[in-house]
Amino acid sequence: MNLNRVAIFGSTGQLGSDVVEVLREESRYEVIALRHEDADCAEPEAVRKALQASRPQVVINAAAYVRVDDAEDHAKEAFRVNAVGTLNVARACAEIGALCVYVSTDYVFDGAKESPYIESDVPNPINVYGASKLAGEVLVRQAAPRWLIVRVASLFGKTGARGKGGNFIETILTKARRGESLKVVDNIYISPSYTRDAARGLASLVYKGVDGTVHLANNGICTWYEFARAATDLAGIRATVTPVASQEYPTRGRRPKNSALATERLVPLRPWQEALKAYLVEKGHVTAAGCLLLCALLRTGCGALVFLGNCLPAPVCLLCP
Repeated sequence: MNLNRVAIFGSTGQLGSDVVEVLREESRYEVIALRHEDADCAEPEAVRKALQASRPQVVINAAAYVRVDDAEDHAKEAFRVNAVGTLNVARACAEIGALCVYVSTDYVFDGAKESPYIESDVPNPINVYGASKLAGEVLVRQAAPRWLIVRVASLFGKTGARGKGGNFIETILTKARRGESLKVVDNIYISPSYTRDAARGLASLVYKGVDGTVHLANNGICTWYEFARAATDLAGIRATVTPVASQEYPTRGRRPKNSALATERLVPLRPWQEALKAYLVEKGHVTAAGCLLLCALLRTGCGALVFLGNCLPAPVCLLCP
């Protein structure tokens, strides 16, 4: 059997770790998981040596500088990783004839659009992080004869983002369990995306030989407040979550008012609500049995969402994997 050899930069990150797991579940792939210690993408010779030695047919670049606020003060470092590092990977891909897959972001858009962004919309970043990722997109197109740019949005996954110290859901649930009152922004719109779903979608794109630019996000749109409320409700936590305007919490890096993504090229991933349930089960915040009952309550419009614990048998939830 001829294996498709796939190398992954950023293999220990929030998305990269799930990509590694998903691909390793498929017998058709030989996976080369590259950590920062193995090859710093900002070092051209290290990248070249790693890829020349393994000669993969596909290279997925999920390595990134993701600290949006810090990027405002450390633009040189953000561009070193997200632009120059991306160029190094793209050039090395060109040398070995590999498909260069670059993971980009919803933050390449300015947020002025009132509906989700699609692939043909024109990028216009409003912060340094978004600008550095857009520069990476341009350099991939320029340097790699074969390329695929995959924009993702508002990721949450079991590994968490190392550069951000976890993920939004875990932060919300931890504070809610402590009994802290939560204030969450309710005027910024997003497409929350489960890294497991994004990884499966990315694997499908690679298998089908898709190229060009695509958007890969869980279907639907919500505010950060709505996302937080959904998480606490599904986890069965009684919490006080108050909606606030983003102006009450100014940040160094400006956020787009709307960075939700949709696609005109692909079949959308499942709705973000279903993805959130699956994540909560994976992390152990909700049992499969509890998720089944919650789904039934939600379908009937029942508002009696209380902590379910492990008191029920464990049937498989019909809505969650």
